[in-house]
Amino acid sequence: MTGVVYKSTGSWYTVKTDSGAFYECRIKGKFRIKGIKSTNPVAVGDKVKFEIELIGDETIGIISEIEDRKNYIIRKSVNLSKQTHIIAANLDHVFLIITLNNPVTHTIFIDRFLATAEAYDIPTVLLFNKMDSYGREESAEVRYLIDLYQNVGYTCIGISAKTGRNVDQVRELMLDKTSMFSGHSGVGKSTLINKLEPSLSIKTAEISEQHLQGQHTTTFAEMFDLSFDARIIDTPGIKGFGMVDMDKDEIGDYFPEFFRIKNNCKFNNCLHLGEPKCAVKEALEKDEVSWSRYRSYVQMVTGQDDTYRMDNYGKMD
Repeated sequence: MTGVVYKSTGSWYTVKTDSGAFYECRIKGKFRIKGIKSTNPVAVGDKVKFEIELIGDETIGIISEIEDRKNYIIRKSVNLSKQTHIIAANLDHVFLIITLNNPVTHTIFIDRFLATAEAYDIPTVLLFNKMDSYGREESAEVRYLIDLYQNVGYTCIGISAKTGRNVDQVRELMLDKTSMFSGHSGVGKSTLINKLEPSLSIKTAEISEQHLQGQHTTTFAEMFDLSFDARIIDTPGIKGFGMVDMDKDEIGDYFPEFFRIKNNCKFNNCLHLGEPKCAVKEALEKDEVSWSRYRSYVQMVTGQDDTYRMDNYGKMD
């Protein structure tokens, strides 16, 4: 039988077949030694083949094959720095949910996420949530960030999952697609999903007053079929995001504004650091390239703070 993985708990996988039936499945041990270096060889969104086995009175599926993925998004495991974790596979696009505070989403995190999505050919939409809670200065800062990332080429939408502001725009982008929602714990992923599809009633939690960051409400990645012909993958809140399998000479290609002008650099292998006649550095001096984006790039190329932790940064920019 064939189907799509809708939920992963690390050892069990819920698989939906083409006929709409759900099966609880496990994997054969050999999947763990077939050169897949991630903590989860099977991810939500994977298309798999499985066989049915009857164990006592229980029917379970045994996954025997993972079909080729069109894409996937991956990060380093924060607690196991030498291992990686596939967040989801076979995505049409990903929505990165960003908040200015409670919790803060820092630009280094945004840029690392975007570069990873670019590397794995996953279009990304930036959703700036909690717009209803911002004062004049905070709203101005959000507008600055929206302008910054729109100029790079990303779709950006200011929303309020709580009040429903611009949620209809998100819904339109999701039609007939498999989307992933991601971001730090507390940015409002579950609230937004519940606003899009109230019948799901996904658990939400309040922000911790002590740490001003979210409490984890999503333990495992899970896909949901929505009533308006869309599928969504909800993921656990991401606290750290480490880069995976990127050579330093290719990272610049995952910054679209750098990639567009790199042919104007004097050297073909220009890293945009200290080389003479670098088009990126010249654009930076003319304010044609964002300093915060360039700073993120330098940190990624030089390996500074290789696995980003949101706790370590006190400011958005």
